[in-house]
Amino acid sequence: MEEHRSGYRILIADDDENVHRSLNPYFKREGYQILSAHDGEEALDYVQKMRPDIVLLDIMMPKMDGLVVCREIRKESNLPIIMLTAKGEEFDKLLGLELGADDYITKPFSPREVLARVKAVLRRMHEMKEQDQGAHLVVGNLDIDMGAFIVKLNNKVVPCTPKETEILWTLASNPGMVFSREHLLQSIWGYDFLGDTRAVDSHIKRIRAKLCAEGNGWDIKTVWGVGYRFEVTE
Repeated sequence: MEEHRSGYRILIADDDENVHRSLNPYFKREGYQILSAHDGEEALDYVQKMRPDIVLLDIMMPKMDGLVVCREIRKESNLPIIMLTAKGEEFDKLLGLELGADDYITKPFSPREVLARVKAVLRRMHEMKEQDQGAHLVVGNLDIDMGAFIVKLNNKVVPCTPKETEILWTLASNPGMVFSREHLLQSIWGYDFLGDTRAVDSHIKRIRAKLCAEGNGWDIKTVWGVGYRFEVTE
């Protein structure tokens, strides 16, 4: 395995050898360190032992499917995850997002498209950490540290994915402002997410399940037909 000149390593988890053969040359030319897994158990083992910077995760894999792997990763890590889904697996796409995937790519895909998506996610992570060193927001019992991508509620850390943390920061740092789904896609994903605004809805659903409760003094409100706003209620 080659050492990435910028320190990134990518895990490709797919039982289809053609996927590895098509993607590996593109990533290697960019200097990425490649980790290859061919079933779900191997993928999870790589995540726990090798600590990749991003995972390309196929849904349909032997031993443990990608949705289970995604769920297990999210129990202990905010590692960026891009799901690979077969064309037409609509339910699986949405379920993957609800389990905490950051993005998904539909097969068959162009290796250039996959490379562009991976670069976009990693660039976004790097930019956020660079720009937001020391960026810290406290609203009542909610504490968001963007420099470390850490969210706390009532002084307890609540595991959130990078996208969840960014969405929460965007809304909470602009209380009362309405953000359309399209605006959140453009500003947080950083590229055209196939026009699929359900990605935003899935992430908001997860944020609410983790953080929103009576007595917080704040809430994330749905503005029907438009998007969402962060509302301070006390």
